[in-house]
Amino acid sequence: MLSSDEVQDNQLLIGGIPATKLADEFGTPLQVYDVAKIRHQIRAFARVFEEQHVDYAVSYASKAFACVAMYQVVNQEHAHIDVVSAGELATAIKADFPMEKVSFHGNNKSYEELQMAVRHHVGTIMLDNFYEIGLLARVLEEEDAEINVMLRVSPAVSAHTHEFIQTGQQDSKFGFDLLTGQADQALQLVLDQPRMHLQGVHSHIGSQIFATDGFKIETQKLVKLMKQWRDEFNYTPQVVNVGGGFGIQYTDDDHPIRPEEFVEQILTTLKEETEANDLPLPAVWIEPGRSIAGPAGVSLYRVGSQKTIPEIRKYVAVDGGMGDNIRPALYGAAYEAVAADNVHPEKTETVTVAGKYCESGDILVKDAHLPEVKAGDVIAVLATGAYGYSMASNYNRNPRPAVVFVENGKARVVVKRETLADLTHLDVALDEN
Repeated sequence: MLSSDEVQDNQLLIGGIPATKLADEFGTPLQVYDVAKIRHQIRAFARVFEEQHVDYAVSYASKAFACVAMYQVVNQEHAHIDVVSAGELATAIKADFPMEKVSFHGNNKSYEELQMAVRHHVGTIMLDNFYEIGLLARVLEEEDAEINVMLRVSPAVSAHTHEFIQTGQQDSKFGFDLLTGQADQALQLVLDQPRMHLQGVHSHIGSQIFATDGFKIETQKLVKLMKQWRDEFNYTPQVVNVGGGFGIQYTDDDHPIRPEEFVEQILTTLKEETEANDLPLPAVWIEPGRSIAGPAGVSLYRVGSQKTIPEIRKYVAVDGGMGDNIRPALYGAAYEAVAADNVHPEKTETVTVAGKYCESGDILVKDAHLPEVKAGDVIAVLATGAYGYSMASNYNRNPRPAVVFVENGKARVVVKRETLADLTHLDVALDEN
């Protein structure tokens, strides 16, 4: 999983800096991002579109990891973002992110969130259900405003991934169903709204996908929908948004293709299908999150206690756990761990890297192959840049870790470590007014 420039003298390097040095300087647990990897992947996606001469937008899916600095990097790379909450939108505003490059997703946007989006001139609202069409119409009328929208449809494509992160199948909380005609009804409603400007259609089939088959089927269905809408409603989408979900490598057992290969398949299929149906080639939007942030992130921990149960298991406990990465406990996500100062040991033992939280399921890496470690050693869990910090919590009243960006051999804190005072600053005592 690690490239040759990430290991020097058997030491793990992140952005050119030894991981142990980062742990010493910024403390642990610590989330570290190699910013060059973020930039590289955004550029790799853009290159595919540009080489194939297709109008496009690479829209970073904020839910993977969002902070002011992350949005600034994405903006520097001329990409878009999608947000799913007032909090993510507020972060984008603080980062001075161009609002015309923001799209707002979600299956239950509130009146206040839609009002905030309209007032800040968000580029596109992704309409998810009939209730939202009416709610947005009300907001636009009250604000005397207009806005771009897209219709999210559920294409009845089940991606080969964990059921909790499938989103494109018919039985989904997201989007207008194609098979029952809901998408057609939604189209008619939106076309009748003078304050809504319909850009096109959006779909997303799931997350951590390793095969291109689902995207090919999704694209074929979207083109079929384009033809139907042109023939029956005299409307042709200008934009087709195929979502994201491109899989990454977490362990040596994962064998994903390059994320940009998904885009190549999508564009090939789209060109073939639109030409066969005498349709203009639309602009294509993608929404990768995990494939941009995931490989760039590393979690650093210090070893504490150890427990050996003869002939059963050896536990190595660290100073973080499910509070900064709940994915293993939530749906059995697997990761690779290395000793930061002994990446390729001559001799290893099989251990379970456990967290410090009061849950038996607080396991970060089961059956990790590590050298013998002692208290104070630094363990690095790889490819944790997506859905780690963004899903972090204060369970057991533990502070969330700091986040550090490393680029060109320089490291800087982009999210401060929470303090014990931070944990109680919203608490109100019984005797307070």
